[in-house]
Amino acid sequence: MGLFSLFRKDKPAVEEDEDEAYARLAANSELQRREDDSQSSLQMQRQLDLQRDIARATVLKIDAIEAAMAADMFDEPAFRRPPRRAAPPAEGSPPDEAVTELLEDDDIPVEAAAAESAPVVEEAAILYANGEADEACRLLAAAVHGGPASDRTAWWMLFDLYAVLGRQEAFDSLSIDYASTFETSPPPWNPALADDTATYSGVTPTATLAGVLDAATSAQIAHLRRAAEGAAVLRLDFSRVTAVEPDGCALLHDTLREVQQGRELILGGAEELLRLVRAMVDVGRRDDGAAPWLLLLELLRLLNREKEFEEAAMDYCVTFEVSPPPFTPPGKVASTPRQLAAPAGDRYLLPRLIEGNATEVWSAIRDHAERGPALVFDCSRLARIDYTAAGHLLALLQQLAGPERRIEFRELNHMVAALARLLGYGSVARLLPHRY
Repeated sequence: MGLFSLFRKDKPAVEEDEDEAYARLAANSELQRREDDSQSSLQMQRQLDLQRDIARATVLKIDAIEAAMAADMFDEPAFRRPPRRAAPPAEGSPPDEAVTELLEDDDIPVEAAAAESAPVVEEAAILYANGEADEACRLLAAAVHGGPASDRTAWWMLFDLYAVLGRQEAFDSLSIDYASTFETSPPPWNPALADDTATYSGVTPTATLAGVLDAATSAQIAHLRRAAEGAAVLRLDFSRVTAVEPDGCALLHDTLREVQQGRELILGGAEELLRLVRAMVDVGRRDDGAAPWLLLLELLRLLNREKEFEEAAMDYCVTFEVSPPPFTPPGKVASTPRQLAAPAGDRYLLPRLIEGNATEVWSAIRDHAERGPALVFDCSRLARIDYTAAGHLLALLQQLAGPERRIEFRELNHMVAALARLLGYGSVARLLPHRY
């Protein structure tokens, strides 16, 4: 019995040793699992960092390739620029009179560049010129998803085509793909004016505001009012505005409300001015008065941003405890992107559509060309020119071109720019599509 008692006495000790061993084993397993998880997380983080580095390097490489292609393209004789002129007026000084003057070399917008997917671009341009917009859409939509990642020409053409056709849903969908492909902001939705509001063509008076908009802006505002007198279409360019003050906001707000009556407005650089004004206002702060708020609301209305207008109107109501002005459709107002410098003064505005042998348009262009050595076309409203008309226009330009005359097409949409490059417009004129 003593022997069995000895075994019975030791049995609990044996069981205790097994429990301790099991506990130690579990603890070691947990520690090992945590170490494995930590190493796995570290490896995943390293892989993500590596992917980001590769993506950044790829973007830089693409930018370098595009810059090299642009440099090679514009080194050709057709794109070489003449010697520089005299320096422009000092920043902030009001323009004297509206004159047709070409921009300085460093301030010229980017010119039309040849696309890597040239066959698709050219075919789409011809289809669109011949009135087959749906076929051009299908061709370009296939190209943007299967073409070279570094070539954005087809994307820009499709953006412009959707805007001309008023297809905002397709435009927004393309914007998402563009942002994910190029890791940059897509173009804003800017639909073309309706056909019945874009019949005018001819010289467009231009008023440019520059520098700081404050009480001293009254001289520039007076020039703007003079330019508006008797004009069916008025171009207002805010591209060179650098800052805004409450007094300047009040002057510009009152002037905008006045000059838009009975005429069409083309606003250049309005998006940038909107950002400057928006930065001045804060909900609940009345230090600067109501003028910045009222200009903000007016710019949103002119840009047809109804949802943003309503949000800003609510903030205005909360801040000043008064009813905000109501939203009314802007009517005949078009918006164009910011230019790097003051645009040429009185441009010749081309109509929305040019078809066939448009003898009246050609005659008006010839008369305008006799007024000075520079012939600058405003193409901000030109939605389409058909193949036949493009040939007639090129023949006219070849007659007007000469060593003393400079011809430019500014703010072309990318569909028209592609057709012009295809037909050889670059031999007699500079093609400057709007910037994206």
